Amino acid sequence: MNFHVFFSPDRPQEPAATARDATRDRDVAAPPVGERQEGAWRVLPLEGSFELVYEDGQGAWSARTLQARELKLGPGRTLLGGIDRGRGGYRGFRVDRIRRLTDGASGQRVEAGILDLLLARAEAQRRERAALARNRRRAAPRHAA
Repeated sequence: MNFHVFFSPDRPQEPAATARDATRDRDVAAPPVGERQEGAWRVLPLEGSFELVYEDGQGAWSARTLQARELKLGPGRTLLGGIDRGRGGYRGFRVDRIRRLTDGASGQRVEAGILDLLLARAEAQRRERAALARNRRRAAPRHAA
């Protein structure tokens, strides 16, 4: 069980996954939330489907399927958060305990440099969102005064 506080208490929790959720398209859409600060934690939006091999605090390894939502950078830890399809609901995983990460879209499998890969992906997605916002502003009709 993950005992780390991953989300603030006033943030609404997502409903637990059901068997029907598991059969749906693997990339469940969620509105991206911009980068924010939660206390000492810097929170970066991160989207994607990943398969993880995770080692818990007692040393037990498990395979997880995660629909990622955010990467939290904090004092001494980094957490990858999202919907854990197998266990249902939101979970936070310490990045230093992820032993293998496989990208569901590309099939890329990483066993070293996992944090670097996640940070690079979050930055690439931030740039994509910024470019889309710029293009929308340019395409928006201008009103004459």
